[in-house]
Amino acid sequence: MATSLGANTYNRQNWEDADFPILCQTCLGENPYIRMTKEKYGKECKICARPFTVFRWCPGTRMRFKKTEACQTCSKIKNVCQTCLLDLEYGLPIQVRDTGLSIKDDVPKSDVNKEYYTQNMEREIGNSDGTRPVGLLGKAPSSSDMLLKLARTTPYYKRNRPHICSFWVKGECKRGEECPYRHEKPTDPDDPLADQNIKDRYYGINDPVADKLLKRASTMPRLDTPEDKSITTLYVGGLGDSITDSELRNHFYQFGEIRTTTIVQRQQCAFIQFATRQAAELAAEKSFNKLIINGRRLNVKWALPPPPVDEDTPTNYFNLGPNSAPPVMNISLPPPPGVAMPPPPGFGPPMFHSMDPMGMPPPMGMRPPGHVHYPSQDPQRMGAHASRHGGS
Repeated sequence: MATSLGANTYNRQNWEDADFPILCQTCLGENPYIRMTKEKYGKECKICARPFTVFRWCPGTRMRFKKTEACQTCSKIKNVCQTCLLDLEYGLPIQVRDTGLSIKDDVPKSDVNKEYYTQNMEREIGNSDGTRPVGLLGKAPSSSDMLLKLARTTPYYKRNRPHICSFWVKGECKRGEECPYRHEKPTDPDDPLADQNIKDRYYGINDPVADKLLKRASTMPRLDTPEDKSITTLYVGGLGDSITDSELRNHFYQFGEIRTTTIVQRQQCAFIQFATRQAAELAAEKSFNKLIINGRRLNVKWALPPPPVDEDTPTNYFNLGPNSAPPVMNISLPPPPGVAMPPPPGFGPPMFHSMDPMGMPPPMGMRPPGHVHYPSQDPQRMGAHASRHGGS
């Protein structure tokens, strides 16, 4: 229920009144024509417990309604979204961002210290130009290799899906397709991702999503430098149809002189050849798993030549094992001139007569190859002698 600003409440001059929320692209949704409701001093902030203006909207079709959970002061202190509390620049949890930037921002958690800290940060935010974060985050380095590898480049709209229908899980939902909730099997309750707390996410402690991302960062592949010093070409994959030659040059020219740039549009890749090996190594180090152009994460590797073929080693075209016998091809050579070629099996003169003196066909095992016995040609069949004698 909204609270009146004129009520006799302690420190009401610090209540927040905003015209538009601070949101990430994922929470805002993919619909450019979004409709929001605004409730002045509708709820208290879940971090600092001060009343603030609450915004509520639906991010898209078949999505659940979302609302702001934290005030704009708490959002600006940590540079996070007011709804999901993820970093606005990288789309990562606060614990992962602070680990990548090597900062430790100890926000007080007690009521008195938290109020004093918030007032000081509001004063610092008011004196800044609003283009950079305040506090320790504003003094931190601008980027980190780990954050560039883990950063999300496109919005993740599946996060806006409705919650699972508890009645459907119990087999009691009667709404069918009209149910606004998801009819899916719930996740394992023992899964650590099923137990998330908004305050733990904001303070950067005990966040299961952050722990999962930090473990993924520790197991990420590394790019090994080739031993051949003559290799100065990098492979860039995943270009798509929108990335041009000039955009690639604008990124790679900062590492050194570029000799050639070749784009293979059919394979959606490019080859960047540098003039020196030092420039190529620097470009590979700064771009591997970090290069993002036009919202696309590009795959950067060394362009290695194909392995040399040993002429002494026979080529195994049939992928045969070392102990397997070679395939035998039944190919006969033509006879010398003047010598007649024997007929193929089944087309030469028969080795024996097909009919014995009694008119009986030979047994199946004694018939020549290619010879087929038809019962209609059997002289012993019924009516054969009568037709033969009658015709003579």
